[in-house]
Amino acid sequence: MGTALHQLKVIEMAGLGPAPLAGQLLADLGAEVIVIDRTSTPADPTDINRRHKRSIALDLKNPAGLAIAQQLIAAADVVIEGFRPGVMEKLGLGPEACLSHNPKLIYGRMTGWGQTGPLAQTAGHDLNYLALTGALYPLGVAGQPPMPPLNLVADYGGGTMFLLLGILAALYERDRSGQGQVIDAAMVDGVPAMMGLLHTWLARQWWTIEREANFLDGGAPFYRCYATADNKYLAVAPLEPHFFKELLTKAALPSEHYSSQYQKANWPERSQYYAEIFRQKTQAEWLSLFEGSDACVAPVLDFNEVEAHPHNAARGNFVRVNEVLQAAPAPRLSRTPAKAPIAPTGAGEDTASILAELAYSPEQIAALRALGALT
Repeated sequence: MGTALHQLKVIEMAGLGPAPLAGQLLADLGAEVIVIDRTSTPADPTDINRRHKRSIALDLKNPAGLAIAQQLIAAADVVIEGFRPGVMEKLGLGPEACLSHNPKLIYGRMTGWGQTGPLAQTAGHDLNYLALTGALYPLGVAGQPPMPPLNLVADYGGGTMFLLLGILAALYERDRSGQGQVIDAAMVDGVPAMMGLLHTWLARQWWTIEREANFLDGGAPFYRCYATADNKYLAVAPLEPHFFKELLTKAALPSEHYSSQYQKANWPERSQYYAEIFRQKTQAEWLSLFEGSDACVAPVLDFNEVEAHPHNAARGNFVRVNEVLQAAPAPRLSRTPAKAPIAPTGAGEDTASILAELAYSPEQIAALRALGALT
């Protein structure tokens, strides 16, 4: 039984954040991912984004090192790079140069601001991209500065996932046209693309720009987190009336709240009241009451608790490789499942074997090292 992306050849330019995760997810599903690193380093078992990847360390400013990179890209299906616009062109590895040697190449470019626009050449991070798209403003407590949602939304949601969507769409189209193309994956494009429902609600005037005054931003007493007696937390989210009714029953909350669930005028007072109720029992006691129900209540787990939760354990959502906790591959394919995670190799560790596959002799590899092309 093969993997879904068996024989797909991907070259990943070493970087940080969304591009390495894209390469990891492709590698999990069976793609052959080779990272072009700047220098060799020992294997780091905690560098999860390197699992299933191979690495070659090259000095791209050395003509011989650049030639090897060009040779690898000429034989690849996909290139992934996450530099500022123009960096790859300065190296001699821009899309035009690479596609001239490999017209079927899918060239994936991952940036925050995009390849064009007034901000394209400026620095930025996840929080900045969220800020510009409007996605950051609703997050956090009313009257306080917005709260960063880690780097999950722009880097990985609007970045990695849209880069992967572009790559797989371009590969599908290449099967018909025989031609490659360039993917401009920008986080400031991807984040708004995920906000269709919010834009719908804004258009219907179902959403206000006030923080903690809407269905999904903590304003609703039936969609927020509550502290328990043992200073743990519950995520309470019965949006639909029939689920909300079950919450009222299980938590012994007033049944008359059912008919006025969506009356916003009641929300602040009810949020305070519900908070007092949930403070009366421990998290475990509440979970026992809600077990098996459709009240949409879940424990808020910290990183040390997720592995042992019965549902996560039953599905094998988390695995350990050399005692390093990490996510199991996702999504799950029925006929061509992903590979089981393995420990990552070090940067440059596969240099000799990759060059041997390109028909370099041991003597030629030694000469390249002497020239400083291999780092």
